[in-house]
Amino acid sequence: MSKLSRRQFMAITGASIVAGSVKGEQLMETKTQLIHTAYFWLKNPESKADRDQLIAGLQTLRQVPTVKVLHIGLPATTEKRDVVDNSFQVSELMMFDDLAGQSEYQAHPIHQAFVENCSHLWSKVAVKDSITV
Repeated sequence: MSKLSRRQFMAITGASIVAGSVKGEQLMETKTQLIHTAYFWLKNPESKADRDQLIAGLQTLRQVPTVKVLHIGLPATTEKRDVVDNSFQVSELMMFDDLAGQSEYQAHPIHQAFVENCSHLWSKVAVKDSITV
C-alpha cells in the first residue's frame, strides 16, 4: 500500500465531500419538506401560568413520530418595524418530511389531546404552512 501525499489525500477527500453534497442536494430536491408555524395569542396574555401551561402542552408534541423538529418560542424584543408582529405570546415551528407527515400529525392522538387540553388558553391561533422549493 502506497502512502498518499497530503495533496493527493485532500484531492480525494475533497472530491468525496463535493460528491456527497451534490447527492444530498439531489435528495432534498426530491423531498417536499413541510414547515408548520403557529402563533398563539393567549386569552390572558399577562398570565405566566397560562403561558407555561401552553408551552408544556406544546412540548408533548415532540412525541409525535412525524415531527422531525420542534422549536417553541416567545416573541423576540427586536426593533419595532411595520413588518414585525410580535403581539403573540407563544410560537411553535415544526418540520415534517412531507405533507403526509403533517397530515398524520394533525390526526395523531397526542396532537388531538394537546388541542383538547390547551385550546381554552388561547383566543387566537395563526398557522402558516410552507413547503420546500
